[in-house]
Amino acid sequence: MHPSVHARTQPDKPAYIMAGSGEVVTYRELDERSNQAAQLFRSLGLKRGDVVAVCLENHARYLEIAWATQRTGLYIVCISSKLTGPEAEYIVRDCGAKVFITSIALKSLAEQIGPVLSDLAFFMVGGAVASWRSWEETCATMPTTPVSDESAGTDMLYSSGTTGRPKGIKAALPADPVDAPKILTQLVRKLYGLDSNAIYLSPAPLYHAAPLRWCMTVQQLGGTVIVMESFDPEMALALIEKYRISSAQWVPTHFVRLLRLPAQVRDRYDVSSLRFAIHAAAPCPVEVKQQMIDWWGPIVYEYYAGTEGNGMTTITAAEWLKKKGSVGRAAYGELKICDESGDPVGPRVEGAVYFGGTPPFEYHNAPDKTQESRNQHGWSTLGDIGYVDEDGYLFLTDRKAFMIISGGVNIYPQEIENLLITHPAVMDVAVVGAPDAEMGEKVVAVVQPVDFAAADAALAQELMTFARDRLSHVKVPRLIEFTRELPRHPNGKLYKRLLRDAYWGRQARIV
Repeated sequence: MHPSVHARTQPDKPAYIMAGSGEVVTYRELDERSNQAAQLFRSLGLKRGDVVAVCLENHARYLEIAWATQRTGLYIVCISSKLTGPEAEYIVRDCGAKVFITSIALKSLAEQIGPVLSDLAFFMVGGAVASWRSWEETCATMPTTPVSDESAGTDMLYSSGTTGRPKGIKAALPADPVDAPKILTQLVRKLYGLDSNAIYLSPAPLYHAAPLRWCMTVQQLGGTVIVMESFDPEMALALIEKYRISSAQWVPTHFVRLLRLPAQVRDRYDVSSLRFAIHAAAPCPVEVKQQMIDWWGPIVYEYYAGTEGNGMTTITAAEWLKKKGSVGRAAYGELKICDESGDPVGPRVEGAVYFGGTPPFEYHNAPDKTQESRNQHGWSTLGDIGYVDEDGYLFLTDRKAFMIISGGVNIYPQEIENLLITHPAVMDVAVVGAPDAEMGEKVVAVVQPVDFAAADAALAQELMTFARDRLSHVKVPRLIEFTRELPRHPNGKLYKRLLRDAYWGRQARIV
């Protein structure tokens, strides 16, 4: 249940392969390099409970650093490589990091952040500039043996900032030995049959919760991870064929881009090795998921969970075909739907989605936000809205923060988005509320078209008619606008707040 074990039993097996460069890191190399990094952290005076901040693209050193923190009782804070200097600085300061690691590819960010964080130990992978030390050269001077006081660390990841300033999600450090099985490890073995034979494709940024945790879980089990430096739909298909990928995790945006490939391109690749195509992170429109099942067969599995780790639902393709639109039944935690008073409601009554019976978490330096996530029963919520049917299947309807109130009517954007994305001219779409003198708010659809050159008044009218024929009149967008690209994170989450703030005349920043 740990790379150190696999380093002894299968030292030359690839722990991971970088898809673009082809670099292979074996279990022996992963074990030795994570030991060297662990020794470095100790030499810097870091002790159990301290924090290491990492801001990297999908780099070959990423997982080595993550495993080093895991075996030294440290928190690893993974920062998006897309942030500006001030945004990254906020997270580094907020988490209390003592070490900051970035890459030569992010040199401009390093030059911004270095002068204002001069009290930290700085390291750079792939090279070094100014006051930044070379990560590789420094680690090479360290012993390849484990530190004498190994203890289990964990991640402390920050929310995407889709509804406000990012907050660190902090759980207690594990008390178990470093090689003890984790809850996620047990779940993926039971639900998806992952084991040492797994060849797992990771197409998303490692600074997000699911990619990081699932890659490390596969390595706990002794499988091989194929890490894409960046997502390209045709390359993903080529990698499935080349490496005989058995499992992969996706977000709905990946599915949409795969489905937008011409049929002759999709048919060019053999994806028959796939046993599990797992998706999460954002709601998947029914039509999109149906098309993926039609293409790949009944191997499209889904789960609903958050970085907070407060609960999880799962659903198989076979179940979903009977319960279309559901994200499944509780696999971890006790699922509750609650009214505005925090009390549970019956089947098919919409309310806030809560989980009980799981370890607590807190939002770092944000006691008010932590308190807002709890109700009087001690259950916790991520802020999603939905209902449970008579069989215990959860159906999400939207996030409470994105609800539009127009003329006193509550309108949830997700239903409208799920419809518009099925139009062949739409690549991506976000629905937000904009100010309206008469109704308070009006429904606005911001569309990323497949062909921006065709984004004209005629297409806007076509989409309006498309919606009007399929939705009640209160849900039909009053305005459709086009953009070349929506502000969507590579993990599939949309910075909807940025769009909404633009219509309300607020300064829009991802902080």
